[in-house]
Amino acid sequence: MKKNTIPSAETQIEALRVAKATQKEGQTKEQTKLIAQGIQKGIEQYKKQQKAKARERDKLKKKTQQVKNTQLETTANTSSSAPQIIYKQHWLPWGLIIVSWVGFGAYLAYTSAL
Repeated sequence: MKKNTIPSAETQIEALRVAKATQKEGQTKEQTKLIAQGIQKGIEQYKKQQKAKARERDKLKKKTQQVKNTQLETTANTSSSAPQIIYKQHWLPWGLIIVSWVGFGAYLAYTSAL
């Protein structure tokens, strides 16, 4: 890994702004500069930690996505290899049941009307 010894200008400006905001009475410029350097190192360390966490999250996300994809592939492979059984029923039995119930209803209506 390469070491970046020169911090970004934004980090330097932010550290100096925070150091000046917390400056005490009687504090010399050198002391403020040292405090700014400490803050700057803290900011850099925080950024490094956040980058490492982001990399870990990305790795975990990628790993879970790969697991999902392999699960989908295996389920697709197993379902396509198994023969699908399709039951088709003929219309004749259902038609006869309907005709018989209609006939039965007509018989009941005719006998009750007499």
